[in-house]
Amino acid sequence: MSIGKRLWGVEVRIVDGQDQELPPGPEHVGEILLRGHNVMKGYRGKPEATAEAMRGGWFHTGDLGYRDEEGFIFIVDRKKDLVIRGGFNVYPREIEEVLNEHPAVLEAAVIGRPDERLGEEVIAFISLRPGASAEPQEVIAFCKERLAAYKYPRQVTVLDDLPKGPSGKVLKTELRDR
Repeated sequence: MSIGKRLWGVEVRIVDGQDQELPPGPEHVGEILLRGHNVMKGYRGKPEATAEAMRGGWFHTGDLGYRDEEGFIFIVDRKKDLVIRGGFNVYPREIEEVLNEHPAVLEAAVIGRPDERLGEEVIAFISLRPGASAEPQEVIAFCKERLAAYKYPRQVTVLDDLPKGPSGKVLKTELRDR
């Protein structure tokens, strides 16, 4: 789903890892950069974080996305959540959407876990709907039917509840420690 076009007075760029502008299209996912009158000047009392986010006069949002030919912008995932498995980019949000299609799954979160051979491995954590049951291998098979071979999770852990912060957002940092 698109978040729309850029606002008046705001410049938007989609760039690769070297801050080089990417052409339009869903095959050209990169980091979304912003510059304009409504963009923050920096983080209060955090000069290192400001220097990291405000490079070259652009605010590096940490969001990954693309722009279509008409200028509509689509967010794919967060840069810090990207999993690189065997040289392939895996966007956790895509896998979470598939997991959430499973009739027994209430909510899902996907992370990357270090792997000596592949760099990172795709790991999923799920909680189940009240009264539902699902075995990890069943959930993996469900994903395997719907995702490319390099994307489906190789491990699924069922939790009573996924850890959340005060805003209700799943705390993937806590899942990485499990």
